[in-house]
Amino acid sequence: MTSVSNLQLNNGVLMPALGLGVFQTPPDETTGAVVEALRVGYRHIDTAAAYGNEREVGEGIRRSGIPRDQIFIETKIWINDYGFDETLHGFEKSAKKLGVEQLDLLILHQALPSAFDKTLEAYRALETLLADGKVRAIGVSNFMPQHIERLLAETDIVPAVNQIEVHPYFQQADLQRLHQRHGILTQAWSPIGGITFYRGSGKSSLEDPVILAIAQAHGKSAAQVMLRWGLQHDRSVIPKSVKPARIAENLDVFDFELTPDELAAIDGLETGVRGGPEPDFITLDNFSRPIPEA
Repeated sequence: MTSVSNLQLNNGVLMPALGLGVFQTPPDETTGAVVEALRVGYRHIDTAAAYGNEREVGEGIRRSGIPRDQIFIETKIWINDYGFDETLHGFEKSAKKLGVEQLDLLILHQALPSAFDKTLEAYRALETLLADGKVRAIGVSNFMPQHIERLLAETDIVPAVNQIEVHPYFQQADLQRLHQRHGILTQAWSPIGGITFYRGSGKSSLEDPVILAIAQAHGKSAAQVMLRWGLQHDRSVIPKSVKPARIAENLDVFDFELTPDELAAIDGLETGVRGGPEPDFITLDNFSRPIPEA
């Protein structure tokens, strides 16, 4: 069983650097994926209210037989549940679906630029949950520099994490530098660039000649090289898969190290092309998704 290294969050909480993501994982496949991931050594599961599979994640954790205190559970509040009281209730819904009393990390899924006051109230609710011991750490996701700056100016607690799109073709270096200045951990979603081929852009990071050459030199896969690249840049990475072989492969990245030249070569693949939605396009009109009760 592979042992995963930890990252220390800005409040001292330790989080496994690599976790299993379950974005777009169908509920009927989620439990099995979580059980398999925990069996081979994962100890960090990343889900979200909007994914519609929190209940199945909780079931996978229970079936694994691994004690709760050995598993780091992360989930996200969706924009429909922004606002102070609404976000407190959003926590209750997620906790009940997951079958836990305390979450390890709770984050806001998106900034809501058209209603940022509601975003701020949602974050203040996270601060309350942290103070009450309902969560061990709080953070945000898909927040851009202007969102981070305003959040820092108008709330009390610096986010522990900002989960953002980061892969060799889209690295958001300026945002990552802002994170470093404020002690915010960068957590990469789509760390192997899945968004580049799921969305049909015609360019797959898994087939990039630079990455493939580095993979061949280490006897690893392109996906493993990209995960290692993220880890060596001190990022949290949360690859997703439901295939047992791929779940195990994605974890097998702690027995090799990329050279400074190899890291620089991958850094040089930046295209500046975002795969996910533009941040200003995130509105309740465009992305409303009511979150069911537990």
